[in-house]
Amino acid sequence: MEMQLIGMQLLSGAVLGAILVMTALGFTIIFGMLGVVNFAHGALFMIGAYAGVAIAEQTGSFWWALLVAPIAVGIIGLLIERFLIRPLYNRPADDSILLTFGLGYVLVEGVRIVFGNDGIPFSTPSALVGVVNVGIGYFPIYRLFVIASVVLILVLLWVGLEKTKFGLIVRAGSRDPQIMRVLGVDMRKLWFIVFGIGVGLTALGGILAAPMRNVSPEMGTLVLAEAFVVTVIGGLGSILGAVIAGVLVGVVVSLVSLFAPEMATISMFALMALVLLFRPQGLFGKAAAGA
Repeated sequence: MEMQLIGMQLLSGAVLGAILVMTALGFTIIFGMLGVVNFAHGALFMIGAYAGVAIAEQTGSFWWALLVAPIAVGIIGLLIERFLIRPLYNRPADDSILLTFGLGYVLVEGVRIVFGNDGIPFSTPSALVGVVNVGIGYFPIYRLFVIASVVLILVLLWVGLEKTKFGLIVRAGSRDPQIMRVLGVDMRKLWFIVFGIGVGLTALGGILAAPMRNVSPEMGTLVLAEAFVVTVIGGLGSILGAVIAGVLVGVVVSLVSLFAPEMATISMFALMALVLLFRPQGLFGKAAAGA
């Protein structure tokens, strides 16, 4: 019975890890390509959840929300990059940090004005309600759907980055933007698109998490911390690192919550400190020159 309980907790950790991967992907992609630490990340995650709620209410379909909301929030991301982030590219990094930090507060207060302070329930879609026997016990269908969805997104992202011309340009641009400019690539247009994709992925994470978390203006606060922890553990700018670290943090938090629930949140920060102690650049990050 104890082994079954631990097995179920590991599966729950995989679900949490999948959500953490989604929270960190957008953060990592934007930092890896643009060098921008987006402190509005949690607020955009929250905006994605609210957009999903609004679209689901209007259409009566969770599936439309899952499709349309990331695109809508991604467009908001494009506008943020074009009019707020782009003018700061040649200025100190502190400027973009302060701007996105303030933008996060603006977005949260805007949601409070429109939707109020109270949380909004987001029901699990009827097709995914219930539990299924996974061999070691019964597990919610929706949570298995979340794992499958994140795996599919990761596969599509890998194909896009590794098997397409656009992906080749993105990877080359993240390593040496100067050379890409010499070759005639419009890096500002590339950054524009990448920022929109990163924000869209963040919003998708918010929608997937909405039926499992209370949709409220404050829901992005912890998400920002989670995304930062996962990104630091995995290595700044490393997509593979974000995936591995997200699953690792999810499993650790889940297991700790089984034996010491009061230490669950603290455990991910303890794990980050432990990793940084032995690998300051993170699991898959590049060591600084001369280190």
